Amino acid sequence: MNIGLHSSIPVTISSINSSSSKQLDEMNQDSATALSEKEKNSSDDSKESQKSKDPQKLSEDEKRMVRDLQSRDSEVKAHEAAHQAAGGGMTGAASYTYQQGPDGKMYAIGGEVSISTKNSSRPEEAIANARQVAAAAMAPANPSPQDYSVASSARVMEMKAQQQLSRQKLEELQGKDSYIRNSNETISDDKSKDQNIDISA
Repeated sequence: MNIGLHSSIPVTISSINSSSSKQLDEMNQDSATALSEKEKNSSDDSKESQKSKDPQKLSEDEKRMVRDLQSRDSEVKAHEAAHQAAGGGMTGAASYTYQQGPDGKMYAIGGEVSISTKNSSRPEEAIANARQVAAAAMAPANPSPQDYSVASSARVMEMKAQQQLSRQKLEELQGKDSYIRNSNETISDDKSKDQNIDISA
């Protein structure tokens, strides 16, 4: 079984407050102007790109957006690292969804860690695996809806394995009880046979 644990809450342009939508339009117009200049003169464009990537030259809204993206990047990476740490050898590598910030850098805005459970031949193994999956899913400080879903599925797996284990134990007890009953019947049959034996000398 392969389950993905996600954390994806994209930080997009909407993270800029609504009072700055006019400034956002201006930023988009500036970008369009920069693109048209690129067509005219590539060397001017490279200078323009360096200016737009220089943190000193960003507007206050762009700086705020960069801070939001940096915060989200740290949160996403910590979230996925928590899954990996709790999942042990069951988890794969984290994969991230990135967004480019106004400073030209890429920031993780979502992530995923896959977790694979082995097929278990014994219910005890299945229970241990399910518990580890649930622990990995709920490891982050703020589990996502997908994390809750994975943990819920793991608990169902655990309950099914618990039921199987209970059935096996019941069958063992019934088998022992049947064996004891059969043994007692054999002993009483032997006693009755012993009593009917006539020993003559």
